Amino acid sequence: MYGLIGRIRAVAGQRAALAAILLEGTRAMPGCLSYVIAEDPADDDALWVTEVWDSAASHQGSLALPSVQDAIARGRPLIAGFDSRTETRPLGGHGLA
Repeated sequence: MYGLIGRIRAVAGQRAALAAILLEGTRAMPGCLSYVIAEDPADDDALWVTEVWDSAASHQGSLALPSVQDAIARGRPLIAGFDSRTETRPLGGHGLA
């Protein structure tokens, strides 16, 4: 498995709008086992994105999907920056095979 955990800072006051776009663009992504968007309770403008894929290749392939491309295009103006990005190797857990 392949995982990513990242923190995205939204433009001030746009966290909910950015979260909505990210959540819309995550349907029907082949190889995606888990994709969670979460608000950071300590920062009104930050979101955490936690992803688990069956492989790094599936993640890379998802970036070419029309729904993901659309979400990226619509979300980009609402992103102030990326605070962190960490690749992981998930071992399993609740909801994962």
